[in-house]
Amino acid sequence: MARAVICKKNCKFIGGAIGLVQNRDQAIFPSHHASRLLDGSTFSSGSATVLEGQPVATIDGQQNPAKAGPLYQYERRVELGELMAGDRNQEQALKTLQTLYDGLVENAAAMELEDAPTYHDSRQRSWLWTSFLSKGRQKVRLSVRGLYLYGGVGTGKTMLMDLFFEELPKKWKKRRTHFHDFMLNVHSRLQKQKGMADPLQVVAEELSKEAILLCLDEFMVTDVADALILNRLFGHLFERGMVLVTTSNRAPDKLYEGGLQRDLFLPFIALLKARCIVHEIGSSVDYRKLNANEEGFFFYGEGAGSLLKEKFRLITDGNLARPTVVEVVMGRKLQVPFAANGCAYFQFHELCEMPLGAADYIGLFNKFHTLALEGIPSFGSHNRVAAYRFVTLIDVMYENRARLLCSAEDEPVGLFKRCVTIADAPKPRDSRAVRNDDADLCVDNELGFAKERTISRLTEMISRPYLEEHAAMIAEKIRQQEEKGD
Repeated sequence: MARAVICKKNCKFIGGAIGLVQNRDQAIFPSHHASRLLDGSTFSSGSATVLEGQPVATIDGQQNPAKAGPLYQYERRVELGELMAGDRNQEQALKTLQTLYDGLVENAAAMELEDAPTYHDSRQRSWLWTSFLSKGRQKVRLSVRGLYLYGGVGTGKTMLMDLFFEELPKKWKKRRTHFHDFMLNVHSRLQKQKGMADPLQVVAEELSKEAILLCLDEFMVTDVADALILNRLFGHLFERGMVLVTTSNRAPDKLYEGGLQRDLFLPFIALLKARCIVHEIGSSVDYRKLNANEEGFFFYGEGAGSLLKEKFRLITDGNLARPTVVEVVMGRKLQVPFAANGCAYFQFHELCEMPLGAADYIGLFNKFHTLALEGIPSFGSHNRVAAYRFVTLIDVMYENRARLLCSAEDEPVGLFKRCVTIADAPKPRDSRAVRNDDADLCVDNELGFAKERTISRLTEMISRPYLEEHAAMIAEKIRQQEEKGD
């Protein structure tokens, strides 16, 4: 008999967080090149200086005596009942975020954070000419040490980073994106710079002109192509004064663990730890799992496929679903078996057992707001690659706030029960290691860690608050389209 995961509590919470320093004295300003502090002194690579006696924080040139920043915004929203009060770990992360916010506001002018108008005249030099001239004189720009916040799933990392980002002045040169999207953008830019002596330097120059503060969600390196360029890419970005704020499920030293040519990746870990304060956020609660689903969007067991098809007919208002083709990325096209009313229907193997990746999934959800996915299997060593694609698919859907309805072999936790980290794998001397049901055990550190995030996100995506948010988003898009039509 098919079963639907059901919701037991209707409470509202937005998932994710970030943290920085424990006190003001830890706000240090490193640089690979000579940089100038607000007191007029300079320092070079490897040095660190504490700024004291700074002026009152200003926003857009005005003094800001009123309380502002992520910590105060969070407290206000808790008082209004818009957010649940966090645990002690979240509150500590908020305090460190507030420290970063205050430091950025105070030093915004020296860091050139405000987006200045661009003048296209004869005085404007190309990046190459500017780079040539800079060899004789180093550019002076204050650089603030960034943040690397990591912790388990559902601890609030993304929500708190978004809260921090939303509180920053609108005129600042800042960018918030998912790590997958950022790297796709980098590779796309590199394609356009083929033939240049150092295309990464060109791309870094472009990125640093667009944003000084870069917020990346879900930093996770699994692609060797990404791993091999990150050190040089961020080396160029940091030299240009960029500040990185990022969230991850893994500590820096655990990034790309077991990956191909990891020895070439290790310098990036050292650079990351030098340029970002590393802060772990812990929690005894996965807030996403407070919202189990009562809407019946996740079916598992016998007859689940039939229930899924019926649900798909209901959400498409009975409109005839037809095959279609959509362009996803760089001219690539993806065949959609059935589509209607912004909803797409796929068999699991059509999305996760084919040579598709994050770029294809992002393109798909630029066209569709809902995915019906039939036949999600339990994962093990026999379908490890498909498991990785499924993890990426859920990440992209979650980032795009897309809606999922699906049929599966088991409930979310059960789908990954045979995927474990090396530390959790049965030892050879353990009698369990020879049991038949362990023959398909998938021992993979990256997948073993990523599964927790995927289970958590799956649980949230089928929750009542998430579905209500999705419905409101679609209603607003329809309203805007109707207004344009009038």
